[in-house]
Amino acid sequence: QPQVVESGGGLVQSGGSLRLSCVVSEWEREYFPMAWFRQVPGKEREGIACITGSEGASYYEVDVRERFTISKGNRTTVYLQMDSLRPEDTALYYCATAERYTCSRAAMVYNYWGQGTQVTVSS
Repeated sequence: QPQVVESGGGLVQSGGSLRLSCVVSEWEREYFPMAWFRQVPGKEREGIACITGSEGASYYEVDVRERFTISKGNRTTVYLQMDSLRPEDTALYYCATAERYTCSRAAMVYNYWGQGTQVTVSS
């Protein structure tokens, strides 16, 4: 079973930047989707973006399309570069991967999740 670990969250002021990292281990497949989600208390988990080793990135959250960038570092690593952060971006950010080979914005299709990394944007 793959292990997923996110890192890079923290406290940043409004307008600042963070780069989140996600590393998946115990996962020997060459191609698999890696997706970023976020969730705040009382709201549903929202898909942000997804990328595979064989396809380009897909962005799902309209509010971040011009500010966030997903990219791959190598087969097992994905990043989420977050610029121009706003207080409403405050959330627990999750990375996930799936048995399927393609991306999806729906959380239900992902099988393996990290524990999340907290991003807090102050005013």
